[in-house]
Amino acid sequence: MTISYSDEKIRRCCVESTVATKELGADSCRQLRSRISDLKAAKTVFELVAGRPHSYKGKKEKRFSLDLAQGKRLLFVPTKDPPPIKDDGGIDWGLVTEVTIVFLGDNHDD
Repeated sequence: MTISYSDEKIRRCCVESTVATKELGADSCRQLRSRISDLKAAKTVFELVAGRPHSYKGKKEKRFSLDLAQGKRLLFVPTKDPPPIKDDGGIDWGLVTEVTIVFLGDNHDD
């Protein structure tokens, strides 16, 4: 899967372990490294199995979450706008092959 980042701070956190450790803590940094590898290896979002992958409903319906550690999460959205849509109007995550990471941290802070 192709990964992009919503801003430079998130990109640096995803590619530089020292930045991720400082921002998220050592345990979440290790999980982040693993989740990034999982994203790169997957062809679509539905191939993700680690990190309790799940989509959101309501105002965050275009977001998908992967757990890190200590209540922190990695949130991403489909890069293509508009994203692939199912018959019921929801995002067809099985067809999403490009994602943009939009948030790292405690989801309650977002």
